[in-house]
Formats: sequence, structure tokens, C-alpha cells
Amino acid sequence: MKAGNELRLLPWSGPDGKPCYLSTDDRDGYMSRLADNMEAVQLGMAAELLQQVREFLDDGDTEAEELRLLAATLTGALRDALRVAKSRGRRLETPESHYT
Repeated sequence: MKAGNELRLLPWSGPDGKPCYLSTDDRDGYMSRLADNMEAVQLGMAAELLQQVREFLDDGDTEAEELRLLAATLTGALRDALRVAKSRGRRLETPESHYT
């Protein structure tokens, strides 16, 4: 079991909207792989959405309702991408760990 500061932030929230964490030393375990796959899906969806945004912004005929929906979708994608970045940042090795 990992120490409290070594828990992995998972790329999804619990039913009450609170963050979910994984406590394991097995990076190849089922839950770790599931989280890795979910992160990849979320980042891929964000990349696709970014391309759509570029196309919408290039189109001068985009309706206000379409832009509101796009903004809401972007908000979710950005939230997910930030959660992935935070989780991965916590798992990066610190320079001191190479010498201990």
C-alpha cells in the first residue's frame, strides 16, 4: 500500500463528484491499466474537440447556441485534461529519487 501522498488520482470522479484515488504499487494491475486507458481516451477526445473548435471558429456562421454547447464541452474536456496532468505530475519521479 502506498503512502497518502503517493496515491494515484484517477481520471474519473466518484458518484458525489469527489476525486477517486488508487492505492497500489502495481503499475500493470487492472485498475492502473484501466486508468491509463481512460486517460488516453480523455486526451484523445480533447484533441478531437480542439480540432472541432478550430473549424467552428473558422466558420463565421456558427450560431450562439452551438458556441454555448461547444464551450460546455470544452469545459469538461479541460477539466479531464487537467486531472490527467495533475495525476501524471504526481507520478513523475523527483530528481532526489534517483540517488536514494
